[in-house]
Formats: sequence, C-alpha cells, structure tokens
Amino acid sequence: MMDQISNFWQLQTPILSILIPAFAGFILLLLGSSNADNLQNDKRQSIRRVISYIATLAGLGTAILYVSQTATDHMMIYQLGEWRAPFGIILVLDRLSAFMVLLTYILGLPIVWFASKDWDSRGRYFHALIQFLLMGLCGAFLTGDLFNLFVFFEILLMASYVLLTYGQGKARFQLGIHYVIINLFASALFLIGLGLIYANVGSLNMVDVARLMHKLQPDQLHLATAGIYLLFTVFAIKAAVFPLGFWLPKTYAVASTPVAALFTLMTKVGIYAILRVNSILLLDNPSPLFDILLIIGLTTSLYGVIGALGAVRLRRFVGFMILSSLGTICIGLGLHKPEAWAASLYYLFHSTLIGAAFYLLCGWITAQRGIFKDHLHVAPRMKQNALISICFFIVALMMAGLPPFSGFFGKVFILQATQNSAYQMWIIGSVLIVSLLSIIAFIRVGFILFWQASEPETNPKREDYLSYQALPDHAPSRNDKTIYLLIAVLIGYVVYAHPIQQYLFKTAFMLTQSDLYQKEILYKNMRGEFISVEPFDPKYIAETKYAGENPDPNAHFIPYIISPNSLHGEHISLYKQQQIEIQQQQLNQSTSIPTRNTGAKLQSVEP
Repeated sequence: MMDQISNFWQLQTPILSILIPAFAGFILLLLGSSNADNLQNDKRQSIRRVISYIATLAGLGTAILYVSQTATDHMMIYQLGEWRAPFGIILVLDRLSAFMVLLTYILGLPIVWFASKDWDSRGRYFHALIQFLLMGLCGAFLTGDLFNLFVFFEILLMASYVLLTYGQGKARFQLGIHYVIINLFASALFLIGLGLIYANVGSLNMVDVARLMHKLQPDQLHLATAGIYLLFTVFAIKAAVFPLGFWLPKTYAVASTPVAALFTLMTKVGIYAILRVNSILLLDNPSPLFDILLIIGLTTSLYGVIGALGAVRLRRFVGFMILSSLGTICIGLGLHKPEAWAASLYYLFHSTLIGAAFYLLCGWITAQRGIFKDHLHVAPRMKQNALISICFFIVALMMAGLPPFSGFFGKVFILQATQNSAYQMWIIGSVLIVSLLSIIAFIRVGFILFWQASEPETNPKREDYLSYQALPDHAPSRNDKTIYLLIAVLIGYVVYAHPIQQYLFKTAFMLTQSDLYQKEILYKNMRGEFISVEPFDPKYIAETKYAGENPDPNAHFIPYIISPNSLHGEHISLYKQQQIEIQQQQLNQSTSIPTRNTGAKLQSVEP
C-alpha cells in the first residue's frame, strides 16, 4: 500500500503545485459570497480563510519537496494525458522551476495570513483570486510548452486584473484599465510570436523548437527568429524593464497593500520567462538578445533609481526601486554565463521579498499619517515613529544593497561574474553609481518621513489635535508581524548564502545542458532518431478502438508518441497492436526508416 502511495506521489509530483491552488480556488468559488459589505458577518468567511491557509501551506510543503528532489540533479517530466513530447503537453520540474515555485509560496503564505485579518473582507472572492494567481504562477514556472506558458500567463493575469481593483476606488479603476490594455496588447504579441514559431518550426515544445531551429531553411529561420523576438518583447513588458516599464510605479502604487506586496512576484515571471526561453531557444543559436538584455539592464537600473529620487509618493518610490532591482537582475542575465545567472537568481529572491516588505511598510506608514497618507510631505510625527524608523532603516539597507544583508551579497555575486567580460568596467561603474543614488534616495525619504516630522498638535481645542488623536497608535493587524517575518527570511537567506549560491550555480549550469533536456524530454525511435512532428493532414483520421480496423501506415510511430500505459490500455485495439508489431519488424529488417507516409505527416529528424 505504501509503495503504491509512494509511486503515485512520485508520478504526480510536478502537477501538484498547480492542482492544489486550482481545486482550492474552485472550492472557494462554490462557497459563494454574500454582499461585500457583509463579509465580516458572513459565517463562510472563516471557512474561506481555512481553505486558503491549508492550500497555500500545502503548496509551500510541495515546493520544499520540489527543491529537495531537484537538489540531486533529478529532473522530473510530467506528461499530461500521457502524450509524449513534443506531441503532448509536459511539465518540467528542474532546479529553476523548483526554486521559483518555492519563492512563490514563501511570499504567498505570509501575504494570505496578513490579508486574512481584514483585507479579505473588503471585496468578493479574494482568496479564490489569490489561489488562481498562485496556480498561474506555478504553471508558468513548470510548463515546458510555449503555448501553455501563454495559457498560464493569462490565468494569472485574469486574477491580477481583479485583484488590482480590489477594494474599489477611482484611481485603482483608471490604472486598472491601463494595466489590462497593456497586458492585452502583450498577449496579442505573444500569440503572433507563437504563430510565427509554430508555422515555421512545427512545434511549440521549448526543447524541440531549440533542436529544430538550426535545421530550418533561411527564410523559415528568419520568421521563427522574429517570433522569438516578439516573445522577448512580451516578457520585457511583463518584467517592466526599460523602456516598457513606465506602467509599474503608478499601477502598483494604487493596489491594496497585500496585493501590491504579492505583485512584486509578477514582474519576476517575465524575468523567469526571459531566462527560461532564451537559455533554451538561443543557447545553440547565435543571437544578440543577451547583449540587448545587458544594455536594458544597465538602463533600467539607472532609470529606476533616478525615478525614485524624484518620487513624490512613498508607494511610487517603492515601484521605482523595484524597477532598479529588475535592471540589476537583467545585468546578470545579459552576461550569458552560469555564474552570472546564478547571481541574478540570488538577487531575484532578495528583491522580491524586500519589495513586498517595503509595500507592507508603506501600509503601516500610511495608516499612521492620516490625511498625509504616503505623500512625501512633512507631517506630524507618527505615534510609532521609533519602531517604524527602525524598520525603514533595515529595509533601506537591504534594498540599497548594503552589507551585511542579502542585497549586498547579490550585487557582489553579479560583480564577480563580470570577470573576463568586455563590459566589466561599465557594469561595475553602473552598479556602484546606482547603489550610491539608492542610498541618497532613501536618505531623502527618511528625512521627510522622520527627521523633518513636525511635533503633533497639543492644544485639545484645535481640530488638528483631534485628528491626530484619532490616528491608530499601533500597526494594522498583522502588518508589522508580516514585515518581521519577511525580514527574518532574508536574514536567513544571508546566513545560508553559500549553500544557496551553490544550488543556484548548479541550477544555472543545468540550463546550459541542452543535451540533458533533450534526453529527458524528447524520445527517439529504434534507430536513435528524434521523433518530431509537422502539421497533420486534415483528411487523416487516427484509428482508435472505436474507429474500425483499417490499415494505418503510421502505426509504427505510436509507441513514440504515447506512454507505455496508454499503449497497452483498452483504447488501443488488438488489431492496432498487431499493426505496430508488424511494421516495427519490417523496419528492423530494412536499412532506413521512411520519413513520410501518406496520411499523417510524421517525420523522423536526424539529431
């Protein structure tokens, strides 16, 4: 019994982090909802919170299991419907996808816990939307198929559209419309890029596309390359890098506090997609995209910090600082070598959590400044001024990349990776200048919020006195504790920097092993040739158990496109199995395998 459970677990592991939030989201939808104004009194609200807790905690446990499994360099391939790649859809659980899924749940669990005290009662279906967002994120990190990357992008985007306007408000609605239009435009480009690739390559499996790219005719290669460039543009929009990231500071500034904190992960999906797709498709195909990415990274980091220096609201300041950190990540990716990619991944984890902690701190500060909110104007001293200033100081040190915190280690790792690079001095100079300007930007904000804060009104007869006394003298529920938790995680991230960096270096090195991915994902026929696919003849109807017993000249391909379980299942007739055996015997006796038959145009392509 235990062996069966263990085998089932091993077989289904890669899809669990998608199924858990998917089923949780559907259950939460089935619970229904009362009017938003009555959610606090709705008896089902506690059930929603419990379901969301359990699902997110289970997702975190699954993510930890992923990391432990892939730490042994074990790659797991999950075939949906038991159709083998490149014919079917697959999920790929490797070091990189495991790391990103872990980051998703490390951030997701504290945000769900924080929002469950008060924020989830300000709108309908908050927990269901969070679960669908987690589902889309995990699916995007695990899929090995370009079209399903688009599908999961759309899932997480649809959830984000509603979450952005969560809590209502004119500003959220206006910028929410802008956010939707930008992403719909990006989705249209995504589909056009996929169409160009599929029309010229005949496959959308990432590994299969990479293998076939250099076999294309020049005109087909140019069109497929144009499709890859369109995908790069789409991912750059998602990642909000310069000059496609103007939307981020204002858009994230109007989001509710837990949503803004969780959205710090959204831009990392674009970064992940750039690394995953480019490392697979362009590893063996020369392209200037990595050099372009390096230039974009240098520009974005500088643009972000300059924007932060001129920000007039604290939340926009955080948005610009996040842009700057995205540029730093792109610098490492643009260096196009494993040690630089590992450094970028280390910094990516840090920038995601510290950005989320800063947005939570914005919520705390806004609650204690009353009508001044997060505007960078001189206001009366906050009631928890000392505690908030300490938190601000720690967050500033971490985000600016000063020792001894993880931001400093991430930047050092990136600078170390610039050895033997033609752009070494440019990168070092840029990183140092951006760090200096970041410190200046934080000093400016700190001066306005804390050092220049005026004394509160002491005259009870003045209206300002009554307004000040009405302000809370403590942090919003769970706000401070969530910040402490994220900071503690980042401190632990520094303590274990060496083993984490070793894991990430092996992760980045694995991305350069195209032969390994081909071996694990694609299948070969009896001659050792990869089986690939062209569009099928529309007149061809594949035979099943219920389609009659008709000769099928392509029967010998069947064992290579479906799993052994399906091959010996009830839907493959005895007549079909006999055809397969006869054709395979004939092929064993022949000197070559026919590359094309009448009917379906299945093709054997030399490796």
